[in-house]
Amino acid sequence: MAAATSNSRMVGGVAAAAVALGVAQLVGIPFGGQADARTAVGAAVVDLTPAPISELIIATLGSLDKLFLALVVLVVIATIAALAGTLETRRRPIGSVVIVAAGILGCAAVLSRAGAAATDVVPTVVGTACGVLVLRVLVHRLWPGRAEDEARQDNPDAVKRRSLVLFGLLGFGVVSGIAGTVLTRLLHSADADRDTFTLAGPRSKAPPIPPDVQPNDVALPNFVTASNDFYRVDTALIVPQLSHRDWRLRVHGMVDREATYSFDDLAGFELIERVVTLTCVSNPVGGELISNGVWTGYRLADLLAAAGVHADADMMLSTSSDGFTAGTPVQALTDGRDALLAVGLNGEPLPTAHGYPARLIVPGLYGYVSATKWVVDLELTRFDRARAYWTRRGWAERAPIKTQSRVDVPRAGQDVPAGPVVFGGVAWAQNRGVRAVEVRIDDGVWQPAELGASYSNETWRLWSLPWQAKSPGAHTITVRATDNDGVTQTSDQVGTVPDGATGWHSVDFNVVPG
Repeated sequence: MAAATSNSRMVGGVAAAAVALGVAQLVGIPFGGQADARTAVGAAVVDLTPAPISELIIATLGSLDKLFLALVVLVVIATIAALAGTLETRRRPIGSVVIVAAGILGCAAVLSRAGAAATDVVPTVVGTACGVLVLRVLVHRLWPGRAEDEARQDNPDAVKRRSLVLFGLLGFGVVSGIAGTVLTRLLHSADADRDTFTLAGPRSKAPPIPPDVQPNDVALPNFVTASNDFYRVDTALIVPQLSHRDWRLRVHGMVDREATYSFDDLAGFELIERVVTLTCVSNPVGGELISNGVWTGYRLADLLAAAGVHADADMMLSTSSDGFTAGTPVQALTDGRDALLAVGLNGEPLPTAHGYPARLIVPGLYGYVSATKWVVDLELTRFDRARAYWTRRGWAERAPIKTQSRVDVPRAGQDVPAGPVVFGGVAWAQNRGVRAVEVRIDDGVWQPAELGASYSNETWRLWSLPWQAKSPGAHTITVRATDNDGVTQTSDQVGTVPDGATGWHSVDFNVVPG
């Protein structure tokens, strides 16, 4: 009987928390996603998580890292709520104090986000009050406070009534939370605005992509990655929603002329199209956090020239609408490579999750120092005066992409039928280009791979290797690339922290009778 009572108290605590969260989501509909305390707490956890742990999660889960964190936050909330339920009594509202404390932390997390207003805490305050009210009602109506009450509370009708109430409250919390989340996204989504945004034709189009960039007879990634398949790694638990009409870009700091640009103002600059491969610094050897896209945008060099950058400014600190920052070397923006304020991907406006309405693209640099999404601020400064989001967490200030390569065919553990086969993969060395790819089977000699056509130094290069599979059993294929500077990628196995992984990618496979 005591165990049943304890369990009901735990469920009651979770039900109170569910109501608190659900009501907060409903009340928060007019406020938008920035008032969501659950997301704000998750974002605070991201900010406070040590770099090695963040790196492990990203390397392990890739784009699923945000879902994982959201689930962890919910589990932690449920655990705290269950504890609050067991602590709550008629005379000592300790559980209610726990809920209030959680609400205060939620308010603090909301106010800590970039652009937060004092009114954004209203949904959290209302939700917390409802959670406390539910917990107090439950302790007075359903949970026995005296020994003679326990017998009455343990009869079948009372147990059934208590279960209906508890699970009814849980259901209300879950349904209202889902409804509030869905309605908030529908009402505040930038998707409708994106549908009205017309991507003007670029004055300078990218050179046509020849068909021979794609090797034949092997199932490799497409040379241009479809927008829906583009990898996504960022710190935003909810995608910022910003219309192109409201968007502004401020350029300031160590410049002669500060400026704030709207999309109408950008019409005075040349719109260009370029094909550029992006790579995440969290990409492990052989990883898939790399994609190639056709980007449309404005040269950052043109915007900086209009501002008049001071000669001693060596860093551009870019800031997104949700407060993320990246520090980019000014040299990489002015040395002739086409670094972009991008507004389009693959012939369409940027996908919302990839930075709509505007983001940065800087060829040759890992994304954490160059690829700020939802960008709204460019400050010209110095590396010895400012530090960006990831550099404060121990990552390198300057992060040129390293020469790397990957085996895509065969996959690890794949059975390969005896006879003629074609293996293949990709190689990259952005801003230098790939000159050669070599492949080794087991401990044999390095063989030159056949290369797809080189489109530019800013894009990856696909390779293939015809091979005669003769010896049944286990085998290993290893790949290495050489860039156009004549540098062959190192075999030294180094992790991603602090400036990108190195090493040769190897895949084990099995030759089986054909």
